[in-house]
Amino acid sequence: DLESISIALTAAETGHLVFSTLHTQTAPLTISRIVDIFSDEKRQQVRQQLANSLRAVISQQLVPTVDGEGRVVALEYMVDTPAVRNLIREGKDHQLYNTIQTGHAHGMQTMDQSLIKLFNQGTISRNSVLEYCIDRQEVERLMRQSTMNYRNI
Repeated sequence: DLESISIALTAAETGHLVFSTLHTQTAPLTISRIVDIFSDEKRQQVRQQLANSLRAVISQQLVPTVDGEGRVVALEYMVDTPAVRNLIREGKDHQLYNTIQTGHAHGMQTMDQSLIKLFNQGTISRNSVLEYCIDRQEVERLMRQSTMNYRNI
C-alpha cells in the first residue's frame, strides 16, 4: 500500500536496510508496481528515491522438480548498476529486462535464464520451463541454443 511503500522509501533513504515483498513476476514489474501506486505528480520523485536507494530486486518462483518430489526456486536478480539506476530514474522500466539479461558480469539473471539453467541441470522439465517462463519465444530460442551447444561437445 502507498503508506507502507512511502515509509520504506524514507527508511532506505536514511540509511536503513529495508527488505520487502511484493507479488510480481519480474524485477521490472516490481519497479513499475511501486511507482504506479503513487499519483502522477509524485512518480518522478519516487523514481529518484528508488534510483538512489534500491540495491537489488529478487523475484522468485517455486517450480516443480522433474521427479515430481518437490519444488526448486527459480530466481531473477537485478542489482543497482549505473545503467539500472538511470533506467529507473528515466522511467524506462521496459528496458530493464535487457539490462538484466546482459548483466551477468554484475550477478544479474532473468527469470527465464534461471529456468533454462535449472532445465540444463536436469532439475526441471521442459514443460515447467515453458509454463513458468516470462518470454516464451526467447526461452524456446535459448533451449534450442543450449541443445545445439550440447551436441557440439
